Amino acid sequence: PEDEAYPPLLRSIGDAPSVLYVRGGFEPRDLQAVAIVGSRKCSFYGREQSERFAALLAGAGVTVISGGARGIDSAAHRGALSHPLGRSIAVLGSGLDVPYPPENVGLFNDLAGHGAVVSEYPFGAPPTPENFPRRNRIISGLARAVLVVEADIRSGALITARLAADDQNRPVLALPGKVD
Repeated sequence: PEDEAYPPLLRSIGDAPSVLYVRGGFEPRDLQAVAIVGSRKCSFYGREQSERFAALLAGAGVTVISGGARGIDSAAHRGALSHPLGRSIAVLGSGLDVPYPPENVGLFNDLAGHGAVVSEYPFGAPPTPENFPRRNRIISGLARAVLVVEADIRSGALITARLAADDQNRPVLALPGKVD
């Protein structure tokens, strides 16, 4: 956290990771970031809206943060990258050399070129279930606000929302059903 390249918003949270592994890089404009989180088993509508909101945010110069997971997260990253100047950052629950889910390897490569893929876990760390709730504090910690698109009552997305609201004093937004 003492390194000048360490993200300032993340430095401000109570339990900031002592080390971050990064593929790609951070830019000053990443200070204007919104996290988009939601269900891995999302509806077509949720995936579509996640991608749409991310593209609109990217078009406004906002960096999109998410967890790189299937469903809403992947759609958010793809939406941000669909804009010519879009940036997105994925926070993994594994080491950078153990991309999870494996079908997102291509997406993670694209993110490293137009944003970053980050993890607090060392190389070789597997994607164990306990890693994901812990990495959620980084997702919200890198963002100015968190948008929940779809989430089950006991989901990682709601863990991220609670961390943002209760521990990090960040606004939490929700997509309230059909907006189109």
